[in-house]
Amino acid sequence: MSEFLKKNNTKKDLIKEIILKLHNGLSVEEAKKKIEEEVGTISSTDIAEVEQSLINEGMSVDIIKKFCNVHALLFESSLNKILAEEESQSHPLYLFRMENRQIEKITKSIKDLISKKDAYNLESFTEELKKLLIKLKGLELHYTRKEQLLFPYLEKYNFAGPSKVMWGKHNEIRELLKNSMIKIEDIKTINQLEPFINEYINPLVEEVEGMIFKEENILFPTSKEKLSIDDWVEILKESDEIGYAFIEKPKETSALISELKKAVMSEPKINEENEIVLPTGILKLKELMWMLNSLPIEITFIDKDDSVKYFTDKKDRLFVRTKSVIGRKVQNCHPPQSIEAVEKILSAFKQGKRKSADFWIKFKDKFVFIKFIAVRDEFSNYLGTIEITMDITDIKKLEGERRLFDET
Repeated sequence: MSEFLKKNNTKKDLIKEIILKLHNGLSVEEAKKKIEEEVGTISSTDIAEVEQSLINEGMSVDIIKKFCNVHALLFESSLNKILAEEESQSHPLYLFRMENRQIEKITKSIKDLISKKDAYNLESFTEELKKLLIKLKGLELHYTRKEQLLFPYLEKYNFAGPSKVMWGKHNEIRELLKNSMIKIEDIKTINQLEPFINEYINPLVEEVEGMIFKEENILFPTSKEKLSIDDWVEILKESDEIGYAFIEKPKETSALISELKKAVMSEPKINEENEIVLPTGILKLKELMWMLNSLPIEITFIDKDDSVKYFTDKKDRLFVRTKSVIGRKVQNCHPPQSIEAVEKILSAFKQGKRKSADFWIKFKDKFVFIKFIAVRDEFSNYLGTIEITMDITDIKKLEGERRLFDET
């Protein structure tokens, strides 16, 4: 036991030493190399204890944050090793294939049910078929992961075919499945069953199984050839946001990604080109300004001390805003009769009792929606409040649907 504690303390001392060297100019890559060679594996507890020790000794949190980059690189390195082989049970291609095996089980069950339809009465047959169609809807996650993760990475290598062709086939399958679930409700007699199966169910099964063939014989081999290990790591990391169809991701991978997300610094930076580097993209200052000003809403941001810090500059504003408001306490921007309500909302936001507050009013000839939203960082610290104002007069009149491809 004493030998274990001694070894563990030595590891922490080495980590501490490397953090101090980072502060004195050691590069992140050099720090990573030293940890891999001298320390080996690191647990989150080790990191937390060392960081707390340094804080207790007077080191600033900003300096310690530099070590997060090394921590992240280590977990990234672990994922790289796991994904080095396509056969790895954590590889995105392996997970896509496992989903396909589950999809095939559903299509087989549909075909088996149809082959034995004479053994059922009409009501029990349609009920069983509905259950299978509902279950098949799970393939939406499979297709969405391809569209939102795999296709964009292929496009980076100038391979845009899948996103142009396969995405269209996905939508055909979605439409077939949707129509099958609608039309099955119209079946009232046994004579309607065979035409329904031939027109909707058989084509649906054929298209779903055909997509599996295209994936495993064309898409996946091409993806394996073109994408790097780093690409697969990024795809795996972002897959959690979309989810998986019919399967669970290996626990080892889930734990690694969870640790990696904790370690990665999420604070924005300014790069050498004077662009704002955010966790989800890079924007020029001019792009950011005009993007915000082009939104069909008015935005005002109030900081944690209730001072107005920013508002979007729109020509057709609903409510007047002038630059003189910057730095002014938000309480002074409202009429006296509203101050109590404003204070109540802000107080609830600061205490974490509320996330938002909605209002709607008639203003001149318009119907206006107003929303206050508490802004918090990744640690739930209150940063301020956004006020969003929007003219919803025309939105209230909308009915039915108008899809993107209906636009002419």
